[in-house]
Formats: sequence, C-alpha cells, structure tokens
Amino acid sequence: MESSKRVLISECNMLIGKEVVLKGWVKKIRQLGKVGFLLLRDRTGLLQCVLEQEQNQVKIETESVVQVTGILVKTDKTANGVELQVSEILVLAEADLLPFEINKKKLNVGLDHLLNHRVLSLRHEQINAIFTIQSVFVKGFTDFLMQEGFTRIFTPKIVSQGAEGGANVFTFNYFDKSAYLAQSPQFYKQMMVGAGFERVFEIAPVYRAEEHNSSRHLNEYISLDVEMGFIENVEEVMEMEKRVLQYVFQYVKERCQKQLDVLQVDIPVLNEIPKMTLTEAQAILKETYQKDSPEGDLNTEGEKCIGNYVKYKYGSDFVFITNYPRATRPMYTMPNKENPELTDSFDLLYKGSEITSGGQRIHRKGELIASFREKGLNPNEFKAYIDSFAYAIPPHGGFGIGLERIIMKFLNLGNIREASAFPRDCDRLIP
Repeated sequence: MESSKRVLISECNMLIGKEVVLKGWVKKIRQLGKVGFLLLRDRTGLLQCVLEQEQNQVKIETESVVQVTGILVKTDKTANGVELQVSEILVLAEADLLPFEINKKKLNVGLDHLLNHRVLSLRHEQINAIFTIQSVFVKGFTDFLMQEGFTRIFTPKIVSQGAEGGANVFTFNYFDKSAYLAQSPQFYKQMMVGAGFERVFEIAPVYRAEEHNSSRHLNEYISLDVEMGFIENVEEVMEMEKRVLQYVFQYVKERCQKQLDVLQVDIPVLNEIPKMTLTEAQAILKETYQKDSPEGDLNTEGEKCIGNYVKYKYGSDFVFITNYPRATRPMYTMPNKENPELTDSFDLLYKGSEITSGGQRIHRKGELIASFREKGLNPNEFKAYIDSFAYAIPPHGGFGIGLERIIMKFLNLGNIREASAFPRDCDRLIP
C-alpha cells in the first residue's frame, strides 16, 4: 500500500474497497477452524476483523494493542455495515492476565477494585461514556461563557490563606513559610473582576481537607467557577447559572446521544428553576417531613427531601435555596438590605443534592474589613486581597459548581468517585 497512515474505525465505512491500517485494542477474539474474528476497539468505535490462514494462528490476549492491515468490505453482519479482511496483524503491546473481565456489557465488580485498576476499567464502554460526556459538558460550559463575554482565567493553587477563613485546608511547608492548597479561587476571581476583565471563569482543581468519606465528597475536585461584575442584584447571578445549565444540557444532548444511550440517561429540557428561601425550605421540612434542620443550613437528608418536594410540586430537578444567614456564609458575602442578618446568597440543589454555592459579594473595602472582623478574622492576614478593593471594584457576584457532583447527578451515578477518573478521598492517593 502507498501509505501506512492510521485510519480510525469511524472512517472505515467511507473507505470500502480500500486497504487500510487500523490500530487499537482487542476487545474480543474468536479463533475457530479456518476463520477467526477479532473485534477491534479504538477511541471512535468497534470494527470486526476477519482472520484467515496464518492470521488466524496468531495468539493474542484480550486487551492487547494491535495494528491490523487489510481490505475493508461491505457486510450485513455488523452494525456499521463494514468489516476488515485482515492481511497482516502486528501485536504492538501484549496485555497481561486481566484482573476482571472488562468486556462484559455490565461490570459486576466493586468500585474499589475498579479504581485500583483504573486504566483498565476506563476502557469499559459505560465508564468511558461518563468521561466523554464530562468533557463535552465542560466544553459547553466554556463555549457559553465565552459567548457571554467571559474571560477564562488561571489562578494559583498554592496560597497563603484559605478563601473561607482557613477551615478545611491542606497545609504544607513552602520554603519555610506556611502555605495552603486552594479550597476555592474566590479571592482571585474577585480580583480579576476588579482588574477590569468584569466577567471571568475558571475550570480547575480545588482542595478540601474534609474528613467526609461519603458517596458525595472528594478531597480534590474540579470546580467550575464564575464571577461577574456590574450586577444589580443576586438574581442576575442565579439567572446566569440557569442559562449556562440550559445551554450545557442541550449541548450534551446534541453531541453525546450515543453515550447517553449507553448509560440509559435521558436529558430533559431545563426550564425555569423554582426558588425558595432557606426559612421556607426549613418550614417545609418541618411541616411536611417532620424533620429538623441544622441552624442556618440544610443537611444531606434535608436536601433530599426538598428535592423530592420540588420534583413533586413543580416537576423540576432543580431548586434555588436563598437568603442564608450571615453566620453560615463566608466573610465576603453581601448582607441582605432588608434583613442584614441574612445574605444575598444561594445554593442550587439538583436531584436533592447541593451542586452550587453562590451569591453577591461585598465590594466596598470598609464593609469587607468589618465583615472579616465580625467573623473573628484578622484583616491583616488577608491584606493582599482586601487591599485590591482600595482601587474600586464594581458590584459583583458569582458561583461555583462541583463538576464531579453535577456529573454524578446528571448521569444518575451512585458515587461521586465514578465521576472522577482518578479520585482523591480520605483513603485514596493512587493510582
């Protein structure tokens, strides 16, 4: 043949009658008497390869990496209507004995075992689909915000203070100074708004030293962070989040139907998102479910109940919970004008689980210093952040979405670790 350039499986039905070179993994091999069949997988799909004569004598382990050369022919025996008549097969890398059968339609393997052998488990069609969708989800998020005039930013993950007052941070020695892994890009988002970019977003890891070893917590996760300047009120921030989610849901639906089908997930159209204050939500929990709430917040069980309530009453998977008290919100959160004991803040619940925290921020330096002191924090320890407000920062607000958690809910996964390629929790540092 004139060229040995690799062809992808998705291109094969346009090259019938041509000699091609394919490369991928052996999903399955059946070597019968005079003829054998090798099912080849690459990143674009599957193709049946027909082995005859000496090609049918080659010993290959499942999941080995191979290069196959041959002629593409039409067939009515495969879903894509084409197969490869193999003339040459070359084993590029041979697989060891597998720790579990990867090529079953559904894996009946414990999550820890799957995570311990993550490179292998990621090859499974259903698991692979999760991360294809996750990638497209992030692309849709990025595209929408760029269209809305946002600038993507990149902020430090080694910081001198935690964005929420120093709680739940990982501490380490940084050239004889104490430093922390960033638990949020919050300070830097605000500073970039004040630097004249007005609208910014970041997609990056954040770190929480929380000892929750639950199905919904990770100690390192990807945060989709948004901050926008020149807002009139917190409702503008909630409206922006609603619009970005509407766009992303439709974006994924249009581009990932194959993966959604594999996972048996249907993506509904996202319409209006109901709103209720925290006080209203707590009253519903008390009156309808006879459940008490922690002061100034909802617990996991409360979130689930409110999710069920909103689904039944409004037919929505989402609900904004607003007006959290100052005592339970970070020091940069804007107090409510009508009731200064409350804040112009919100959480967004999705299928009974919090996926977002957001709100309007304090933008005047004097008020910010007072808020730090009220929280028992020394403003001098946050000098670089607070000093940036000396040069006038406009009214602004924003939100952050936990990527793994929203994907877990989006795809109806049972554990947040399933939405992380290489999760980090209280126990796991490898692979």
